[in-house]
Amino acid sequence: MQHLILADQLMAVRRSMLISIPVSFVLGLMSVLVAFYYGNGQAGLWWFLASSLVNSARVVLCRFPVRRLDADKPADPKNLDPASVKQHLFLQSAMAATSGIVWAFIAVLSDGYTAPQSIFYLVVLCGITAGAITHGFAYARMPVCYIVPVLLSVAGCLIYAGGFERYCLAATTLLYLAALSRGARESEALFRQSSRLKHEATAMAESLAAARDQATKAAIGMEYRATHDPLTGLLNRSGFMQEAACFASSGTTGFVLMLLDLDGFKPINDAFGHKVGDKVLVEVGRRLCENLPDHALVTRLGGDEFAILLDQALCEETPSILATKLIATVSIPFASFDAGRIGISIGVCVSDELDVDEMLVRADAALYRAKAQGRNRHYVFDDDLRDHLAMRRDIERDLANAMSNDALEVWFQPILGEGGRKLTDLEALVRWNHPRHGWIPPTDLVTVASFSGLAEPLFRYILRDVGAMMQTLRAMNLGHLRVAMNISPREISQISVDSLIIAKLRKLDLPASMLEIEITEDTAKDIRAVQDKLAALTKAGVRIAVDDFGVGYSSMSSLRQLHVDRIKIDRSFVHGIAGSADDRNVVRSIVTLGKSLGIEVVAEGVETEENRNILRQLGCSIMQGHYFAKPMPHREVIEWINQSRSFVE
Repeated sequence: MQHLILADQLMAVRRSMLISIPVSFVLGLMSVLVAFYYGNGQAGLWWFLASSLVNSARVVLCRFPVRRLDADKPADPKNLDPASVKQHLFLQSAMAATSGIVWAFIAVLSDGYTAPQSIFYLVVLCGITAGAITHGFAYARMPVCYIVPVLLSVAGCLIYAGGFERYCLAATTLLYLAALSRGARESEALFRQSSRLKHEATAMAESLAAARDQATKAAIGMEYRATHDPLTGLLNRSGFMQEAACFASSGTTGFVLMLLDLDGFKPINDAFGHKVGDKVLVEVGRRLCENLPDHALVTRLGGDEFAILLDQALCEETPSILATKLIATVSIPFASFDAGRIGISIGVCVSDELDVDEMLVRADAALYRAKAQGRNRHYVFDDDLRDHLAMRRDIERDLANAMSNDALEVWFQPILGEGGRKLTDLEALVRWNHPRHGWIPPTDLVTVASFSGLAEPLFRYILRDVGAMMQTLRAMNLGHLRVAMNISPREISQISVDSLIIAKLRKLDLPASMLEIEITEDTAKDIRAVQDKLAALTKAGVRIAVDDFGVGYSSMSSLRQLHVDRIKIDRSFVHGIAGSADDRNVVRSIVTLGKSLGIEVVAEGVETEENRNILRQLGCSIMQGHYFAKPMPHREVIEWINQSRSFVE
């Protein structure tokens, strides 16, 4: 582009010179006549001869051809040799400077601008310098080289002659020189901008012309990429919604929508790398397509989540049988790694009418229920889940009043170390006995609060009771025990949790070491949003734990970045550990990871003595679950501690 602009400048300079040089010749001839009139004819002739020689040389230079890159092609900007273009521009500037020096000697014909004819010569110089700027608009260096010696000679002669008026005229000349020089630069900038736009437009037109033959193919490719997942080749969310709209217009009156989420995919990514993880996703997509009817819409919504939409009338199997079949298909060992590491959970929604958005909401609720029951399970959306969704709406409506009336309770569940023999912590769990729905699960409570703008009031409510428990423990000389409270990713992003916690601890004069913050693995998805807040808490002495570890998004690097002190194995791996080699392998891997990073590992959901013994064998010595103690209100947990002094001392 720079070369094309320079070529345009040269061509414009050559055209303007062929117009301006005849004018210069006429002005030079008039200057000679004035010199003869005032008795300086011989000097005038010599000056005119020098001026004519320079002008002739400039004409020859303008006519001299510029070297071309291809001699068989015309001399357009693209075909001009860049080196030759730069050389011609340099010579044009040099000749302009030479001509300017010649015109500077006009001072000789007017006795240094002190003779009566000085006014004529000054007017001529004023016009010819202005004309030089006008004709040299494309390349500022050339007219500037011309006017500088002319106007400097005028200013110098006036200053040499002396006198107030001449000094003022000299200053005016210098100001005139500066103005002309600036005008030349601005004119060149405008020319270069115009040239650039012209060539950019030309290049764009050429590109469009070259791409015209491939437009149809490119459009098809773009449409495919816009509606398909680049990794698996399945429909993406956008393509799924488009195809679902076609489904709705087919006249079908029964639909099945399934949401599928891989179990144990994150550990695969961490242990074997993302390339293996990508291969797993591709293989899962292939297996799903092979085991579904031809009419089924299969999509990858993102991450390790898939969706399937079917016409119920065209299915030979019931939704439950088909979901069970898909779970078995995905559970077949993969060639890339050990058998049994990948499972899949499925949420199913059956509806007579196709409202994709509503069906996705219901299938997502069913998927959440399936995951809560363990790995490799499916759940069909039913009246119970419908009531659950209604419950969440009621929570959102009633929560604010419940907090203002102290209707919420914070219960505490013991966490024991040394294989379940010594109390080390209490985990705070919020409870609410709703007048219509009964006891509300903490996860539903926190989720609804986050989405309804009540995250901070709920957080302050829980923190108040946690602080009260810490004060009670310290009064019982149990200040070495910690109290853990859960914080969701949305709470961390919405609330200044670090400032609130640190201020609360200072107000109650409580050591930060008594408090532990439990975050979920989802927090690792956007480390930047939470890292500063968690770092501030860590610096203050608050411990950080990752809850439900093994089913989310954390990695070794994120554990370091989040300053994690403890990871808690998700209860889904502990619940069936006695009968599942896969779960034992996962627990063993997490325990090994924790030891390698110097991070404590806690097993959640310990329900039986058998579970406890297996966890001990796997090296996990810190446990939590109903086998040891259920969550209890403040007063009851204190009574439990007093009655179980062997766990404390």
